[in-house]
Amino acid sequence: MLAVPGVAFGTFQGLEAVLVETAHASAAVALFGGQVLSYVPRGGQDVFWLSPLRAALPTPVRGGIPVCWPYFGRQGQGEGVPSHGFVRTLPWRLVEARAEDEGVTVVLEPPALQGLDLRVRSEVHVGRQLRQRLVTTNTGGAPVVFTEALHNYFRVADVEAVRVEGLDGLTYLDKNDGYRAYTQQGDWILADPRDPGRSDRTYPGAGGRYRLVDPGLGRAIELQVQGGRSAVVWNPGEAAAARMADVGPYWRGFLCVEAANAGPDVVALDPGRQHVLEQRITVTPLP
Repeated sequence: MLAVPGVAFGTFQGLEAVLVETAHASAAVALFGGQVLSYVPRGGQDVFWLSPLRAALPTPVRGGIPVCWPYFGRQGQGEGVPSHGFVRTLPWRLVEARAEDEGVTVVLEPPALQGLDLRVRSEVHVGRQLRQRLVTTNTGGAPVVFTEALHNYFRVADVEAVRVEGLDGLTYLDKNDGYRAYTQQGDWILADPRDPGRSDRTYPGAGGRYRLVDPGLGRAIELQVQGGRSAVVWNPGEAAAARMADVGPYWRGFLCVEAANAGPDVVALDPGRQHVLEQRITVTPLP
């Protein structure tokens, strides 16, 4: 697999990773959690934020693209399980690397989870776009219901100065208000008059096309999603971040816009079938 030009094992900010270098971009995917850590378009800046307050493993890594699977948050679970599923703290392995579409695709898998008739793999394509496919297979004899997310931590100059297009008019469930339903008025901004300074919103049945506009970095991040009916937009805000050991004063530097199936958008997967959650991330300069 490592005979593919541009693919190597190495480290990224102290984490063992698959390193990918192409004509159009570079990237790093951690073996811990199968988590994309970095994607840098050629001549640009990193698309993702990684916390400088990272704790020792196996504490989950805050930043990049955590894989939340086979549940989002603790949806449908008890309190005694880790938030956002099991695979984000498991060792993943590289199972395939291939050159294609003017870039390179790497495929990683975690070990099978005992007692769960689902398997998952992540396919990450590094090129002009960052493309990621989270492929879930039902290997058992009965339908299985699950939730999931690709939990993007997008790097921004100042979260209070960015906006997210593509959500206007949608209903969202506000975790900060007991999951009550509200309607998005205009583009998402952190200074939303209804509850300014923080955001933990799930948009069921969202459209799958979102644009994060960041004047401070002079760029827009376009997110296109297939197979994910929900969008999640999260930043804890200053007060909550101060209580988080791995965020603290760095809360301004990121915004999570997540491709998900969560809330009412659960996935029911029949035996022998696959479900694909796919996202495509493109960076464009602002005029």
